Amino acid sequence: MARKGAPAHRTRSTLSLRAVGLLAAGALALASCSIPNNPAPAGPVPTSDAPTSGSPSGAENTQGASFQTLASNLNAPWSVADAGDALLVSERDSGRVLEILDSGAVREVGRLPDVDFGGEGGLLGLAFKAPDRLYAYSTGPNGNRIQRFTLAGAVGSYSLSEPRTLLDGLPSASNHNGGRLAFGPDGMLYASVGDAARPASAQDLGSLGGKILRMDAEGGVPEDNPFPDSYVYSYGHRNVQGLAGDADGAMYASEFGQNTWDELNRITAGGNYGWPEVEGTGGTGEFTDPVAQWSTDQASPSGIAIVDSVLYLANLRGQRLRAVQLDDPEMQRELLVNELGRLRDVVPGPDGRLLVLTNNTDGRGDPGLQDDRLISLPPSGTG
Repeated sequence: MARKGAPAHRTRSTLSLRAVGLLAAGALALASCSIPNNPAPAGPVPTSDAPTSGSPSGAENTQGASFQTLASNLNAPWSVADAGDALLVSERDSGRVLEILDSGAVREVGRLPDVDFGGEGGLLGLAFKAPDRLYAYSTGPNGNRIQRFTLAGAVGSYSLSEPRTLLDGLPSASNHNGGRLAFGPDGMLYASVGDAARPASAQDLGSLGGKILRMDAEGGVPEDNPFPDSYVYSYGHRNVQGLAGDADGAMYASEFGQNTWDELNRITAGGNYGWPEVEGTGGTGEFTDPVAQWSTDQASPSGIAIVDSVLYLANLRGQRLRAVQLDDPEMQRELLVNELGRLRDVVPGPDGRLLVLTNNTDGRGDPGLQDDRLISLPPSGTG
């Protein structure tokens, strides 16, 4: 795992908070769905084309949920980051970081160098730390890596510095790359690393595969990590693609199962989440059980976001946005069911709305005319 030197420092001017769209008219009336913590496996979920109407200034309605299209015609988008006065989106198969303008226009901020594309690899997660640091997880010549960039310029003209590589040589493969980045409530950077199709690595503390990593903003190992001189924060993971922290300082992760159960986990320091010994709830006390689980055809959860004690999961195969009440995870609600196709990421927007990325152009979806899209919609709660 190689580390490289820092780039020349560049700064940007401080601008006002970016307003994302107008609040869509109409009351939010969503059909609720209470799903038990151990639901019986269900049959396949039918797919459908994503809607082909909508504009950045026009509101659309799906199952009572008013949403707005902020950008369209994205190519396999993977992550969205709120940079304060700009929204940034990564494209997995092009290596581009894009800026989404209020008009709905999309411009290239930069293109990551030396990205190895193929399968589920490429440019994956983004995370932003004020005032001007952008972190990216991508597949490079030596495996997956975490790099830091300086975001320079102003709205409509942002650019990226040369990268500083914080961590390199992470396990990579055509699938199970993990790839999500998120700053936790403790100010540390968390990163999910998949098992890279080598399940045994998830239980091996000498490997960074199948782990959630924790580092400081400079790429160093925090002294209070659970294993001395190790980035490993938790282990026994198959393929975590969602990370988010709540107001009480707890971290949560969404995880792809193999054939039976997808998981939502509360992440604790040093926790062992069981893969490949157990998928879903083990019930033995040997491993940390998920707080909620779903059959794989109903979920395939990727990005997650937490707003007012409600956790939102963007689901790929399940083609829905699921809301889970964290103090009572059996209280759930489903939004956008089979309306926009595959959903890759969800984050809190700067105006109180949720930002959601569709993911129908990655070779596994059924693209509509405007796919892929970044949309916004109001949080729903679960009541």
